[in-house]
Formats: sequence, structure tokens, C-alpha cells
Amino acid sequence: MSTRTDPGPRQRLLDTAQELTYRHGMGVGVDALLKGANVARRSLYEHFGGKDGLITEVLRRSAAEDEARYRQTMDAAGPDPRTRLLAVFDRIGEIVARDGYRGCRYLAADLALADPDHPGHAVTRAYREHVTALFTTELTRLGHPRPTTAAAQLLLLVDGALAAGATRPTTDPAAAARELAEQVIGQAPGAR
Repeated sequence: MSTRTDPGPRQRLLDTAQELTYRHGMGVGVDALLKGANVARRSLYEHFGGKDGLITEVLRRSAAEDEARYRQTMDAAGPDPRTRLLAVFDRIGEIVARDGYRGCRYLAADLALADPDHPGHAVTRAYREHVTALFTTELTRLGHPRPTTAAAQLLLLVDGALAAGATRPTTDPAAAARELAEQVIGQAPGAR
């Protein structure tokens, strides 16, 4: 008896769509997705109901992976909340310096998905809420006087660094964002 180890059509569609939508944007064609995944059109509709369902699932999957990476980055930085928050910006610096970096998947999706009711928007909103909650927790631990506002400011810096990393990579946007993050974090008595 042999065990099947090859990914099935659903998994191949997800893998291919995650890669191609990042490299080419949300407007990548269905034919390119099907060809890349080596599946029939029927598989797309059976598993996802169509391209919108596939895009939404790719965003959901990517968000879960990226949220886990935020936690890993912060956990690897140790217990100090200030260090944990600044580690995020150090990690962004590494990410935007990579070959093939194309910007923030979630910002690109929000800009490309013209229908405001596209289910992908709910995924990107939830993703940002989860990241903001991670920041809020650390800022609260520091005793920041306005942790929710400061967390929103840090998320704005993250979004800006990721966008500028794709459009102006030679400006070292992560370092600039980190410097501004230090000022936001520095408002907490425990950050000094």
C-alpha cells in the first residue's frame, strides 16, 4: 500500500495562487493560476467557488502565516516589550531587502480588489486588527499612556515601511520606520 504524498488540486491551487498573486498581483488571470497549479477549471470552482474564493483563501492563509511570523519575531527578541516591538522593524528591514520583494500583500489586495464587499477585504481588516492587538499588548505591558493609539501608529509605520520597501528600497524605509517607532514607544514610562 502506498501513501499519496503529492499535494492535491486544492493545495496546488492555493500554493500557486499565493505565489502568483504576490509576484503579479491580484489581477493574475485564472488561466495562469490553473496552468501553474496544473489543475482543471472545475477544481477551482469545486474547491473555492471561483477566483474570488481562491483569493480570499490565499489571503486568509497568508495572514495566518504572517501573524505567526510576527509572534515568532517578537518571541525571539525576548521578554522586554520595547525590544519585542523594535524587533518587528528590524525584521521588516530584512524582508524588504530580499530579492523578489514586491510589497505588502494586504495593501496590494485592498487596492486591487475594487469591490468594497469582496470577502478579501474582511480578511485584510482582520489581519491588521490582529497585528494591532499584538502591538497593543506590548505597549500596555510597557505602561504606554495610549496603547491603542500607539499600536495604530506602529501599524501605520509597518505599512509605510513595507510599501516604501517596494517603491523606494534604497531609502532604507525600515530603519526610518524603526526610528519613528522608537519615538512612539518612548512615550511609555517603561520604555526609557
